[in-house]
Amino acid sequence: MTAVAALQEISKAFTGARRAARALPDYPGAIPEDLATSYAIQDLSLRAWPDQAVGWKVGMVPPSFRAALGAERLAGPIFSRRVWQAVPGTPTTVPVFVGGFAAVEAEFVVRLSHDLPLAGGHVSAEEATYLAAAMHVGVEMAGSPLATINQLGPTVVASDFGNNAGLILGPEIPGWREADPANLTCRTLIDGKVVGEGSAASVPGGPLAAFRFLLDHARSRGLVLRAGTLVSTGATTGIHDIGAGQSARVEFDGVAAIELVTVAATGEGDGA
Repeated sequence: MTAVAALQEISKAFTGARRAARALPDYPGAIPEDLATSYAIQDLSLRAWPDQAVGWKVGMVPPSFRAALGAERLAGPIFSRRVWQAVPGTPTTVPVFVGGFAAVEAEFVVRLSHDLPLAGGHVSAEEATYLAAAMHVGVEMAGSPLATINQLGPTVVASDFGNNAGLILGPEIPGWREADPANLTCRTLIDGKVVGEGSAASVPGGPLAAFRFLLDHARSRGLVLRAGTLVSTGATTGIHDIGAGQSARVEFDGVAAIELVTVAATGEGDGA
């Protein structure tokens, strides 16, 4: 089998398992040694997936991997059928992979103001601020058919859509440009119990640093980002495992509370 064919087999295994909501017992091939290989797999899956990426999640590379991989952050797509608008007082119903991985993450979400030109060098902090139309509160639903995805490391995470399974989008944060990230506080509850607390300052450099990373990342991969693209900037209270039949509530102080309930994913019909 050629190297390209091997990557295609990994992509087919992940996309097939996601469409069927079927758990994978093991990584379906050789674990990528670098992020370039992971993103090559991700690109194959993007082309095969029957939905459009309307956003991107940003996650942190664990410190022990950063020197070897030459990266502090990684990215994965968020698809249109897996973006839900939060409704105050009404839990959002979200499907999760039974036998796979599922988690809730409290996040701050930046919305892109203009199409990002593919040409250009690194995005400056000033450009990133200009390109941020709004900052919302949100909940990333991390998810994969592979239960051990996080344990196997960041190259595995990046290869399967960045371990993303959706985004619940809450309201815009009033006065976010002037706000101290440390004052944008939040907490996550699962089944009524507090499992984590944090703030926008929990994201290294703040949400705009993660947003800036994603803009540079998109240019480096030739990814087209249109105005309105959503960038979920990283977990602020932790990564909190959740299973089918559980509930969660994420409280963003002074802004909104986002509630959800989980059900077992049944396949492509529910966007899994």
